[in-house]
Amino acid sequence: MASPPSRRPGFSRRAQYGLFLSYVAALGGVLFAALMLVIAKVDPTGFRALKGVALDVTRPVSAAGHGVSAFFTGLVDSAGNYFAAGAQNSELKRRLAGERRALVQAKATELDNRRLKAMLKLSEEVPDPVAVTTIVGSSFDSVRRLATLSAGASSGIEPGQPVRAPEGLIGRVIERGRWASRVLLVSDAASNVPVRLVRDGTPAIATGHGDGTIDLKTLEVGKNPFRRGDVLVTSGIGGVYPPNIPVAVVAAVDGDRTVAKPLADPSRVDYAMVLRVYQPVAGEPLSPRTTQALQGADQ
Repeated sequence: MASPPSRRPGFSRRAQYGLFLSYVAALGGVLFAALMLVIAKVDPTGFRALKGVALDVTRPVSAAGHGVSAFFTGLVDSAGNYFAAGAQNSELKRRLAGERRALVQAKATELDNRRLKAMLKLSEEVPDPVAVTTIVGSSFDSVRRLATLSAGASSGIEPGQPVRAPEGLIGRVIERGRWASRVLLVSDAASNVPVRLVRDGTPAIATGHGDGTIDLKTLEVGKNPFRRGDVLVTSGIGGVYPPNIPVAVVAAVDGDRTVAKPLADPSRVDYAMVLRVYQPVAGEPLSPRTTQALQGADQ
């Protein structure tokens, strides 16, 4: 069977009709435009009327198109505002965190300055201290109450020397290395400090309880003389601690027992002053001549 004759590329009756209609539409458009130009020249008033009719006819379409455009424009703007608000929120949080850190640092600096000023004032009041140093550690979870100073024999520190802060007495040195030393706190069970009551001068012994508190034992027999809020200072008896250093404040009175809290808490104190022993000869052995004199007096 013979193959059908080949057709020209693009040959189609439907395509021919479409091409013909496009020519007709183009020609109609040209004729309509020419007619409008003639009407505009011949009858301007009628031309304006035709423009008004065309405007009225196309107004719903224009309004619908404007509404769709406004909707999508508003949607895009809303999305942009949302992301912009998120970015602003993140920036505000970052700034707030930075300001909070700066405020904390400023408070810490202010506190450190206050402590330095207090220590400077104490240095002016105390003649010839051994050393002014920092507390680098203290014990809280053991039966021993000790603190560590960042100064030792190289700074002239010796065992037995009192240690205080602007707030009050901390304790006394019990061990020392070349660059550090260890302090027995007044709240340790092995600590005994002669004190007196500021209110009336009543003498007492402040003995550490091992739990951060101090037991007060009066040297006089009779009614318990202490009251809650009473302040006690060193008496100078014993020759180790200089007199009038604040030691503790009475926290509770229960019958014959009186519990006080140290005024100088190592956990809240950064700087400490090491003092010289108030009366060094009190801890030294008697000379042979003094011993002989005392023996002769006994005889």
